[in-house]
Amino acid sequence: MKRFTDSVMLVTGAAQGIGLRVAERAAEEGARLALVDRADHVHQVAQELAAKGVDVLALTADLETWEGAEDVMTRARQHFGRLDVVINNVGGTIWAKPYGHYEPSQIEAEVRRSLFPTLWCCRAALPHLIESRGNIVNVSSVATRGVNRVPYASAKGGVNALTVTLAIEMAEHGVRVNATAPGGTEAPPRLTPRNSEAQSEQEKRWYQQLIDQTNDSSLMHRYGTLDEQVGPILFLASDDASYITGTVVPVAGGDPG
Repeated sequence: MKRFTDSVMLVTGAAQGIGLRVAERAAEEGARLALVDRADHVHQVAQELAAKGVDVLALTADLETWEGAEDVMTRARQHFGRLDVVINNVGGTIWAKPYGHYEPSQIEAEVRRSLFPTLWCCRAALPHLIESRGNIVNVSSVATRGVNRVPYASAKGGVNALTVTLAIEMAEHGVRVNATAPGGTEAPPRLTPRNSEAQSEQEKRWYQQLIDQTNDSSLMHRYGTLDEQVGPILFLASDDASYITGTVVPVAGGDPG
């Protein structure tokens, strides 16, 4: 399939994991790519894709700030002349423990990491997507019904609300806004850890509770693959989903989230 031929797609969190696989598969389908990450490794990803003939731009930014989000949208629009699709993929659990054990600073850090990049990027992308009648796909999580992740779950609940309410506002402009809600996903070890602190034995037990609950909640009782997550993202981003907006699709082996 070549569903994205000549379309310009911006992917955040593109240096690894789901974002990297979105970029690789979108490139196979003809997309021109703006790849964004706070890690410099995103430039290596872009070089590898460019070597295959992909029209690609790599940008580093702190998307937890408005300035970072606005800058990458503007630079992508200036470079390619248009912006058609935005995949908001930044976020992820930093700590896993019962809520009473979170420090206030950790609660704020979780929300900054897993809500604000999507909030800022949606706002910064709107003028460009209205111009192109493009679309947004946010990557949320089924962890809104999970254990030991109250701040992260709250942030992703915010992403779900943002997706639906923004879709209502943008419908008159022909801009679709959807999200996927991944469950547990098998991925290579992270190049940039979300939390570089060594886990205590208690923290390891709390994290294991998270893993066990994730598997138990899935009707398939397993983690998904990167490709199983990316397929629905690219479907929602494509014209195959032209009559779908304001929808959060669980991709979690039957766990509704």
